[in-house]
Amino acid sequence: MIVYYEFSYDQFEPKKDNTYRIVIKTKSNGGFEGYSGAVPSPLGNAIRDEIPGVEQAISIFSFPGNGQIDVSVVDPKGRKDILFKKQENVYFVDRNYTHLLDYQWLAGDPTSALEQPFRVVLTRSMATMYFPHQKSAEIIGRKLRYDDMDVTVTGIIQDLDKPTDFQGKAFLSIQTANTASLKEELMMDNWNDWMAYSKLFVTLAANANPEQVGKEINRLYSKHRKNEGYFSSIEFFLVPLADMHFDFRTQSVDSRIVNKSTLYGLIAIATFLLLLGCINYINLTTAQASKRAKEVGIRKTIGSSQKQLILQFLGETFFLTFLSILLSIILIPMLLQLFSAFIPEGLHSSFLFQPRLGLYLLVLSLLLTTAAGLYPAFVLSRYKPTQVIKNETSITFGQSRQAIVRKTLTVFQFIIAQFFIISTLMISKQLYFVLHADMGFQKEAIFTFDIPRDSVQTLRAQLVQRIQAIPGIALVSNGFASPAMSGGAFADLSYHNGKEEIKPQAQIRWGDQNYFKLYEIPLITGRIATTSDSVTELVANERFCEELGFKHAREAIGQFITYNGKMIPIVGVMKNFHAQNLHAEISPIVFVNQPGSTFHIKLLPQPAGTNLWQKTIAQIETIFRDNFPEEDFAYHFVDDSIAKFYAEEQRTALLLRWATGLTMFISFLGLLGLVLYTTNSRIREVGIRKVLGASVSQIIHLLSKDFVRLIILAFLIASPIAWWAVHVWLDNFAYKTSISWWIFALSGIGMLILAATLLSVQTFKAARANPVDSLRDE
Repeated sequence: MIVYYEFSYDQFEPKKDNTYRIVIKTKSNGGFEGYSGAVPSPLGNAIRDEIPGVEQAISIFSFPGNGQIDVSVVDPKGRKDILFKKQENVYFVDRNYTHLLDYQWLAGDPTSALEQPFRVVLTRSMATMYFPHQKSAEIIGRKLRYDDMDVTVTGIIQDLDKPTDFQGKAFLSIQTANTASLKEELMMDNWNDWMAYSKLFVTLAANANPEQVGKEINRLYSKHRKNEGYFSSIEFFLVPLADMHFDFRTQSVDSRIVNKSTLYGLIAIATFLLLLGCINYINLTTAQASKRAKEVGIRKTIGSSQKQLILQFLGETFFLTFLSILLSIILIPMLLQLFSAFIPEGLHSSFLFQPRLGLYLLVLSLLLTTAAGLYPAFVLSRYKPTQVIKNETSITFGQSRQAIVRKTLTVFQFIIAQFFIISTLMISKQLYFVLHADMGFQKEAIFTFDIPRDSVQTLRAQLVQRIQAIPGIALVSNGFASPAMSGGAFADLSYHNGKEEIKPQAQIRWGDQNYFKLYEIPLITGRIATTSDSVTELVANERFCEELGFKHAREAIGQFITYNGKMIPIVGVMKNFHAQNLHAEISPIVFVNQPGSTFHIKLLPQPAGTNLWQKTIAQIETIFRDNFPEEDFAYHFVDDSIAKFYAEEQRTALLLRWATGLTMFISFLGLLGLVLYTTNSRIREVGIRKVLGASVSQIIHLLSKDFVRLIILAFLIASPIAWWAVHVWLDNFAYKTSISWWIFALSGIGMLILAATLLSVQTFKAARANPVDSLRDE
């Protein structure tokens, strides 16, 4: 369901095969290569006017900043307006956007609703929120106020009910973005810069070549670009709409990108589990074949052909398979809750009732029936009536070919089981390593919260003093983000060493003088930058100094760096720390002496059994609300934020633990089937050996040694495969744990112990059986 759902994203658009997103590939002067799904704002109009082969150029703009906007419903009678704070998914578009997605219009004229400035089209869900209990036609003409901008509702469209990355709920006419208040913020005439709130899609003519259109766009941009800026090269190219959901280069805050390798991994796990189920069915069915031998003989005696018997046994397998699928469908709602961490937000149990999925389940039933039932059906249907009717227990089930097949299948089962065990242990070891790694700064008992960016510095200073006076607070700092953050904040920095200009790709942090003390970031040399309203000093990390060519950190002290056109001296060098997760290497970082809108709070240790931290945070919230009554107080602990860096790995580890448990359970069922088969086929041999004086321990050793050899063989095959897979996975981390030998030893010994326990129970039962029962017919 997950795989089908993710691959169905944006497959409903009428022109999906000819629609592309424009993406930028950049190279900095320092050699850093990056991608962006944002484009210069005027590019869309220029493409529409100047490049042949482009049917539509669809520009989409969100509000500057975080894309959120306060919306008020204007009361037509002049009474108090109704305020909806921090509304999301509000975009500036033209009418081509609604044509691209083929919206169903409930009210308004699709051809003119977005032609004029200060017009907005709402989805039905958002219209219902703003204007409850009103019909779509009644909402046309009503007024909404976006911040200080009044707009008129000119259309209502039905919400998209299919998987899509286009999450818009309200659409302002793009002419509105050209008004004086927004034109500069959205950089509508700026060719030399772009921000995440500007996206561009193009729909090409049927005979247009995407690569050629990409070249034309690059020529067009070169014509309008006025200076080189920070990047040494900028290249535009087209990403097909079908690939957008899987392209991390186009990721933004309002989109959810999925890794295709994760989906292929899910398919692989599902396939392995199904194969294990088929193998078990084969082993268990053939192991119990003696119980049906007489039935086969009687049926053949009264006229049944081998073909009829094969169809009968396949029919039984299909019936069991079909019942299992019905049971799985019944369990789906519970499983969606159990695995909620893996389930996309829009995926519900109703997704099961799509016609294609029903056809898939039927085909799956037939494939599983063939894979699991065909071999047992041939084995059972080949018994000779004269043998089985005379005495079904005298049939020889130990033909070498069948034994080889069963042993091969069992080895295959345990290869998969060992692979999952080793992989799970190694991933868990790496997760422990990254979550407990020394980041180069203190991360425990520290949380952050933000205040409005336009707050004056005097108010920030007052807040620092008031919060610092609260019992339970160790230290307060005011600045920008914590040392480690998802994504990155980069600065345009350069240094001229007398021969050449060096432009390292450096991240930036800023804050007051308490920042270093709060996070316990050590200085190697120099001093902390003095707090100032403007940037006058900076502290660099060791890696930044290396990028500039200094062999010793002290050589960087006093050197001037160009920052935003100003010459800023380096006054200190701090020890390297991880500014992102451990997937990435430590990057060059600079710290500038400027306060910001983020508060960093270090708490005193909390005595066991107390709620000191909750009380302290509640007091801070009270101070926050005294100053910002209309804002929401949201705080985040730094160590929790760092743990979220590895959310995907944690989900992978959880999924692998489930898969490992299921694999081991199924594999031991398969082992049980083979043990049953072997003990049944050798029951007379055991009887004769006991009559001749063999002990119970000797019989157990005789019956178990072959199985132990199979498990050891599986371990020897699985170990190098698992080592290679884990090695490839660990290559995604710049800093990683070692592949320890004890992981493999623990996996192999643990599997042997579990298998030996299972074997001993069944073989002990066979060894203790009375030989008279097995030899009475001889």
